[in-house]
Amino acid sequence: MKLIQRIGYYLGGFSMGLIILAFFLNGKKTSCSYGPDARVLKNINSKTIVYNSVISEFISNNVIDSMGIRSILKKGDINFSESDPRHKPCGVYLVEGELNEKDIILTVENCADTATITNLQIEND
Repeated sequence: MKLIQRIGYYLGGFSMGLIILAFFLNGKKTSCSYGPDARVLKNINSKTIVYNSVISEFISNNVIDSMGIRSILKKGDINFSESDPRHKPCGVYLVEGELNEKDIILTVENCADTATITNLQIEND
């Protein structure tokens, strides 16, 4: 068998495998959250989000809305150097994101059943 035939068989089988995978995985909630940021954010978003009184005041004064906070919790970055994931009883994470051209830093206490947002900092550039 010539090399070009081997490559043809390989590519044919590979493409059939991709089509089968696309068929079986279509519509399922599969994700590739292998990085540390993605894993922590996925863990936080899978829990009930609770706002403390400071955050509730920001929301009631229309400084930020709950959808903006959710957006930062979905697309933000975890600052692991400032976070304390082994804090007892709940790990504390700093989530940094951008909303309306402003840098926002959320402090999140990640407990077993809930994720409480304890602080919010808005930094203007």
